[in-house]
Amino acid sequence: MTDKAPSIETAPELTAWLQTPPGQYLLAWEQAQADAAVADLFGFHALQLGLPALQALQANRMPHRWVVGVDLHCDADALPFGSGSLDLVVLPHVLEHAADAHHLLREVERVLRPEGRLIVFGLNPASLWGMRQKLGRLRPGRPCYLPRSGEFLGYWRLRDWLKLLSFDVEKARFGLYRPPLSTELWLNRWQWVEPIGSRWWPVLGAVYFIQAVKRVHGMRLISLAKRKRLAAKKAPAVALNHHNKK
Repeated sequence: MTDKAPSIETAPELTAWLQTPPGQYLLAWEQAQADAAVADLFGFHALQLGLPALQALQANRMPHRWVVGVDLHCDADALPFGSGSLDLVVLPHVLEHAADAHHLLREVERVLRPEGRLIVFGLNPASLWGMRQKLGRLRPGRPCYLPRSGEFLGYWRLRDWLKLLSFDVEKARFGLYRPPLSTELWLNRWQWVEPIGSRWWPVLGAVYFIQAVKRVHGMRLISLAKRKRLAAKKAPAVALNHHNKK
């Protein structure tokens, strides 16, 4: 993956690939993860950056929801939102195609409010799909299994970036353990490998999901102190019985 798109719009090659059997397989898994993750996230403003084929906000109940590429168009240089104005941001395979993935993450951190949530979907280079993609690139002129454009961003590398930007990872999981097959027939025949892969080699799934929360220095300690004070106020009184000596 050498070519990078200059904006955060969904790459055309990725849009076309999502119509293939493996693309539909990936979308189904990601839709299930997104629905479960956003259903109980509350607030007022949510943003999905690109990949409209994944309806990542459909199960969320925030009153204001936008999808870049459908409701608005922008690039990673400056998201059209004020600092600390969003409660949820979803990045479905956007970092892989951003001209500067780290800059995009910094912009997301800027527009998220303290304790706001970030959800990221990414392709895992340390997987059977990732290895197949690397082999495909060694043969110029021949098609790759996945879209040729973009750049894989490893799971652990992304976690390091999030930590540097004061995010705490709340949830993370991998999925898609079937080999890099191209037809629906053969993908269905390998369905049996999913529970085995998730149990015995979970970090080797073809795709990963991360949910992180934006922390602001000092706010977490204040929140803990408030909870302790509330707990102390709600603590039941202990009755001491005094018996007269005879």
